[in-house]
Amino acid sequence: MGKKRVAQKSEEELLAEKKEREEAIRKKEKGEIKKSRVKKARVYINATYNNTVITLTDKNGDTLSWVTAGSLGFKGTKKATPYAASRVATVIGNKAEKIGIQEIDIYVKGVGSGRNSALKSLSNRKMRIKSINDVTPIPHNGCRPPKPRRV
Repeated sequence: MGKKRVAQKSEEELLAEKKEREEAIRKKEKGEIKKSRVKKARVYINATYNNTVITLTDKNGDTLSWVTAGSLGFKGTKKATPYAASRVATVIGNKAEKIGIQEIDIYVKGVGSGRNSALKSLSNRKMRIKSINDVTPIPHNGCRPPKPRRV
């Protein structure tokens, strides 16, 4: 193997790269400004038997932030505990306050043990809770049962 050559960039290329980086930073800042203008939001709590997922969206349904019990470091069966759900709700509440949200609608889905504790820790926040809706799907007779077995 021969010597490796280091590619030298001209001043024009360096200036173009610098300009691209500055534009990307400006766009990122504009996105943060857009988030800070959000005053009303929706919080979706999905409490399953295995995990708790909380998503923060604006009124159009565009996701602003989300947190799960697994992303906070809980593993295995500990993800489905009420304590994990309250920690998840605390983190999402902090993010919502940082964005500047003042009023939230809460949509709860699932039958996990973290439902109530997540609601409680969200209600302890400074944000005003406008409504709480339960959107858990309810089975209605389910699918057709199998035919009886013929022997």
